[in-house]
Amino acid sequence: MERCPAHHGVMNVCRFAFPVLMALAPLSANACETALILTIDVSNSIDTAEYRLQTDGLADALEDPEIVETMVSGEATIAVVQWSGVDKQTVSIPWTQVRTALDAQWLAQQARLMERAFVLSDTAPAEAIYFSLELFDQVPNCDRRVIDVSGDGTPNGGTDVRAARNAAERAGVTINGIAIESMGLAITNFYRGAVITRDGFVMTARTHREYPATIRAKILRELSRIFG
Repeated sequence: MERCPAHHGVMNVCRFAFPVLMALAPLSANACETALILTIDVSNSIDTAEYRLQTDGLADALEDPEIVETMVSGEATIAVVQWSGVDKQTVSIPWTQVRTALDAQWLAQQARLMERAFVLSDTAPAEAIYFSLELFDQVPNCDRRVIDVSGDGTPNGGTDVRAARNAAERAGVTINGIAIESMGLAITNFYRGAVITRDGFVMTARTHREYPATIRAKILRELSRIFG
């Protein structure tokens, strides 16, 4: 790399300009092993306390030392999407590549401070999948692409979930799920049959209070699969 000229005042400019230029570099400049989209159901069935359990649980997972180490080792790139009805999907945390523990800390802080995007809306997981699939165009150099769908209900709006799942498989994208159950295994069975891809898996949280431990185990499994 060419050195900065050693003239008076110029060295200081170069010293600060290089980090700025590096920060402005696109995510695609450095390959990552996994691009992971964490999608959160904020439909009408999720009350305020349950929403906070999800966001705080996600933040705690992203601060977990084992997950931090795994994200940094693979330079994982993470985004968070909130979803509910047909026309209600939004990127709450944009793609963030985790190269250092400080990157992971920033990501966890954003998750903990995240405001709820939608209220009083239907449940349309197919549209959440289609929305997420388009986001992978922004991280073309990641070796593996994963969508993490969490929710506590079956669809009451939107298009066919199996068709969206099949579109993900054709695109080479893995879909995993967290089924939040209130009784029985109805949501788990729906996720297993209609949401996850053939190379994906579903984990069950018996209640919203089990979600924090489940999301931790799920993220660790998703990112660790690359390392065997």
